[in-house]
Amino acid sequence: MTLSAFNTLSPAETYAHFENCCGSRKWIESMTAKHPFVNTQQLFSEAAKVWFDECDQADWKEAFSFHPKIGQLKGDIKWATTRHLAEKEQEGISAASTDVISELEKANMDYEKKFGFIFIISASGKSASAMLQLLKERMINSIHEEVRIAMGEQHKITQLRLRKLIESSENVKSQLTTHVLDTSTGRPARNVIIRLKDFGENKWETFAQGLTDDDGRLNDLVALPILKPGNYKLIFNTGSYYKFQNIKTFYPEVEIQFSIDDDARYHVPLLINPFGYSTYRGS
Repeated sequence: MTLSAFNTLSPAETYAHFENCCGSRKWIESMTAKHPFVNTQQLFSEAAKVWFDECDQADWKEAFSFHPKIGQLKGDIKWATTRHLAEKEQEGISAASTDVISELEKANMDYEKKFGFIFIISASGKSASAMLQLLKERMINSIHEEVRIAMGEQHKITQLRLRKLIESSENVKSQLTTHVLDTSTGRPARNVIIRLKDFGENKWETFAQGLTDDDGRLNDLVALPILKPGNYKLIFNTGSYYKFQNIKTFYPEVEIQFSIDDDARYHVPLLINPFGYSTYRGS
């Protein structure tokens, strides 16, 4: 529907639509109270502000509980009204082999046992094997890191569902993007796991994690509309990338530290080969 049509809905109808976007009651109630919206920019801005500034860990975990596990779309009545959305978002599962589905099932159980909540990922456009790869990689995170990553992934899902709800709504882009090219083959480097870290509580911590696509790009790493000024690290798992190709590399990991001091878009490309790498600020 158009934003104009959405603005004419009753509070109960508005609540129901927001409930399909995010399972946190606090987020839903706050967004419903802010209805109507002047434009889509205000809608997305308020959605982010409520999620990151007003909600707390209990609210985030409540939202997580309203998602089916990756690859398991049947069961709990909680997500009955959003099953069609989850099925569309997880369509990469349909092409997965039995072995991958089985691995996902076990990995989901291991993840929930360790962290106390289900594995949350913005699944749109991702294959089952890519999600499995990220799930395994995220298992090494601390619970504090994983909560931050999961809340970011939840917000990506919320943004996606808001875009589907409101016609012609703006496509909220990540402020930080990257593109990895393998100069030894002259091709994009696909399935490179990337971590984004910031400095807090006297140590560097991961708060976003992703995987390059078939074109070597990662365009949705950051869920936040704007990163706070400060220093950040992008860490590229080049060791796993080359190991998959049975190629030895001198650099098992590439770490790039950079600083952000405004709300401009930052693009940090990486050129790699088994024995060297280079980077620069792109556009």
